[in-house]
Formats: sequence, structure tokens, C-alpha cells
Amino acid sequence: MNAVLMRCVAVLAAMLLQASAWAAEPLPSWQDGPSRKAIIAFVESTTRAGSADFVPEPQRIATFDNDGTLWAEQPVYFQMFFLMDRVRATAAQRPQLKDTDPTRSIMAGDIQGALASGEKGLLELMAATHSGMSVDEFHAQVLEWSEHARHPGTQRRFTDMTYQPMRELLDYLRAHGYTTYIVSGGGQEFMRPWAAQTYGIPPQQVIGSYGELAYRLRDGIPTLIKLAEVGLVDDHAGKPVAIQRFIGRRPVFAFGNSDGDLEMLQWTAAGPGPRFVGLVHHTDGKREWAYDRASKIGTLDKALAAAAAGNWVVVDMKSEWKQVYPDR
Repeated sequence: MNAVLMRCVAVLAAMLLQASAWAAEPLPSWQDGPSRKAIIAFVESTTRAGSADFVPEPQRIATFDNDGTLWAEQPVYFQMFFLMDRVRATAAQRPQLKDTDPTRSIMAGDIQGALASGEKGLLELMAATHSGMSVDEFHAQVLEWSEHARHPGTQRRFTDMTYQPMRELLDYLRAHGYTTYIVSGGGQEFMRPWAAQTYGIPPQQVIGSYGELAYRLRDGIPTLIKLAEVGLVDDHAGKPVAIQRFIGRRPVFAFGNSDGDLEMLQWTAAGPGPRFVGLVHHTDGKREWAYDRASKIGTLDKALAAAAAGNWVVVDMKSEWKQVYPDR
């Protein structure tokens, strides 16, 4: 082999080694800033045998809010768009629904008018459109909607508006023996059908607000039916309650983005040993939305103050994420 060829082979080998190193680099969509460094340092210290901060694998519990933390949440929580589509479909068979708010506003495409009916009006709508069917029927509706529905602003599928950096974080944690959970105010049965494909989180690790279920025999077939009664609202103080009820361990790693996550983050931070608590701060009005204290959706006020007091990690989306959404 002549000298020129040998030099070319050496250069190519070096390039391949560098490419392999780049491919193995964790969190590639994150800038090499303070949040990425804090995450990597925490994960390495809690998973390295012999480390003073070592956490046994069964205790490596990581919980994540969904709306505004793993996917976008503006101009309203995405489940609201699903609810609106279900109301339109249901009203076609039940015309009496069209005569009262918030259905009247939904039929007119007036999101703010629909929200003005408050929690009571929206819960009544959810009871009218989500209950009385089997869990399997509801899951099929959600999957069909998630495949075809589009965000009115971005024209992306809603499941294409997940955050690429956070998906990488989920993968990174799992690669180091962490079990990842969703703990969200969104509907549990709304998230479970698509969470595994989208986030790699199986249904049994998705915890959300839920309505009661009833066991019935339909044509001799055992069936679970969705009821109108609310079982748990998994928001604010409901989150640590749900974590204890469904997981049975306090997380050592938790991420949120709003005051609705504050109690989950406080609960995580208050435990013994090493703890990681993070907030996604929506600062990027160009690639996404910029909002915090003044926003009615995803209000970040008390939790931001708690982060400063507790030295939590606050991710500045604009400066710390190279990319927001996945490439299609």
C-alpha cells in the first residue's frame, strides 16, 4: 500500500471514529449549556458504581409532565382540540347539544368562548362525548384523531409537536436504567394510546386525570366502560398523590413547565439523596411560543420562584435547544 493510499485510509478511519463519537454524544439537540451539563452530570453520578450519589436501578424513577413539557400546549391544551372534534361529531347525532354553551362556541370555532364556560362546562362536555363507550372504542377514536388531526397554527400533527430535546432526554435516561413516567393533568386514556410510539413510554407508565370505569358484559363479552364521574384530576397536589398511588416510589428526577407541576417538583426535591428537578421555560417566540407568568395556559409563576429558591434547573428553550420539534 503506497503512502498516499495509507494516508487516505488513516484520514477516513479518523473521520469514522469521530462520526461514531458524535453519534454517541448524548442529547444532540441540546446546546452544550448549563442544563445539558447538569443533566449529564446528575445521570452519570447516580448511575456510576462506587459514586457517593449512586442510585440503585429500582429507585431510578423519572416523572415528566406532558403538556408544555414533552409537547406543545398553545393556544390551548391539545386535548381540547380533540374534545372540540368529538363535540362536533356528537352534535351531528344529538342536535340539542348545539343550543347551549360551550357547544355553541365550539361549533362556531370560538375556542376562547368555549373556555369561558369554565371547568364545569368542559367536564360536562367530556361526559357527553367521552363516556358511555368502551375503553377500546375510545382508544380507537384517539388513535384515528392523532393520525389525521392538525394543529391550526403549524399544520403539523399534534404528535409531531413533541419536543425533540425532551425525547432525547427520555431515551438517555432509559439507557442509564431510569424508568420514565408521564404524570400529567391530561386525560390518562387520551395519552395512553399513542405514548409508547411517540415517547417510548408504555401505557402502564402513563398517569393522568381519569374518569371512573365500570365492568360490563356486552353481548357476553367482558368490557370496560367509561363513566361520566371524575376519578382523579392529576394536576397540582393531585400529582404527588397519583405518583404514590400508581408508582409507590418518590421520583429522583422530575421535569415540568408550569405551576400545575409545582407540587410534583416539590415532592421530588424533598426526598433524601440526590435529586434533579427541572423546568422547561418557554422563551422562544419564534420557533414556538414565549410565555410564563401572564399566560392562562401553562402559567409559570410560583414554580419559577421555587426554582430560583431551590436551585432547580430551568431550561431556556430559546438559548439551550438547537431544535424544537422532530424532523418530519
